[in-house]
Amino acid sequence: MDVLIVGQGYVGLPLAMRAARAGHRVTGIDLDERRTAALRRGTSFVEDIPDSEVQHALAHLGYRAVSDYADVDRFDVAVITVPTPLTDSLPDLRMVESAARALAPLIVDGALVVLESTTHPGTTEDLLVPILEAGSGKRAGVDFSVGYSPERIDPGNTTWRLENTPKVVSGIDDRSLERVQAFYGGLVERIVPVAGTREAELTKLLENTFRHVNIALVNEMAIHAEALGVDIWQVIEAASTKPFGFMPFTPGPGVGGHCLPVDPSYLSWQVRKQLGKPFRFVELANDVNEHMPDHVVERVSRILNDAGRAVRGARVLLLGLSYKPNTGDVRESPAMRVLELLCERGAAVTAVDPHVEDHRWPSTAARAVDLDAALADEHDVIVLVTGHAEFDRDTVLDAGIPVLDTRNALRSATRAATELVETL
Repeated sequence: MDVLIVGQGYVGLPLAMRAARAGHRVTGIDLDERRTAALRRGTSFVEDIPDSEVQHALAHLGYRAVSDYADVDRFDVAVITVPTPLTDSLPDLRMVESAARALAPLIVDGALVVLESTTHPGTTEDLLVPILEAGSGKRAGVDFSVGYSPERIDPGNTTWRLENTPKVVSGIDDRSLERVQAFYGGLVERIVPVAGTREAELTKLLENTFRHVNIALVNEMAIHAEALGVDIWQVIEAASTKPFGFMPFTPGPGVGGHCLPVDPSYLSWQVRKQLGKPFRFVELANDVNEHMPDHVVERVSRILNDAGRAVRGARVLLLGLSYKPNTGDVRESPAMRVLELLCERGAAVTAVDPHVEDHRWPSTAARAVDLDAALADEHDVIVLVTGHAEFDRDTVLDAGIPVLDTRNALRSATRAATELVETL
């Protein structure tokens, strides 16, 4: 089949590679010409997809990357994987709308369009379908099929990949569901059909709201535990020995990526808009997690104060800018907010992150290529925000300057952290 994947980012590119390996003729479209040009050269910017896989797909599997819909002749299946961010704290579906308008004139009888982008219940049927029908002159459910299947990509996770993560699928009618099942059934090991697109859309929001709320719980507990003189990490480790009724979550400098800072807010917005009621758990979790960078900077201020220094003029070495270890994804990264707050207080910040692309590097932070003893010696405090594998633990521990470890990444069974290291 001719498969068109709209968006070639952390969701779209793995899906394109998987579909190509399954024998489909795949076109990946992304309006970022810099991204598609890199893909045409066989260069991947997604850590889970090596350059060699893109090069093999280009040379042997018929994959191609384009940035203009004029380069798309037709498709049997189109999958929309574009971002759905928050703009001014409100859901922003403009990229979904734009993709739908571009796809509509290309729809032929028997085609299938699937939305994977995270959104609130009702988007597929109330927003996507009308745009597709208006632009194609065809009827969804009669002339072509439409479905929703929430993405479950976890960047950097080598255990749970696209092919072995169960795939929730849905359709606007029985025929659409059959088509969606058939397509994804050739790509993944297990599919999970649900009654309709609204159930599938809400499934994604429930998954991430569950994580968001529980991370907020442990973040707030970490703040209070520190004030009480309790080691929250030992508490979590001890509680994790209970074989039932407990799932460990760990504190950190905030939440990042496209999912956790955004998805629960889609649900909260819809509940308030349609039902006129607050979703109190989500709104409270948002408040706690959004203010964790403030807590981190306050801890840095206290550490410097104890060393007889002010934040203004202090030299701060920030380890990690992406939101997740071993990836370069800086979307909604709490490290960016930590950086912003430190700069507002007058600190001079140098950051180390080997995964973040040059064009995504913030102008407010000097860039260091590698973490070494000489670099550490030039600074007054180290703040570990993202625990990339490239960060040598001993280099940090031997630096001889105060360290705030927001991820508890420096503790191990072989060597205890020094008294200069504090955790959240």
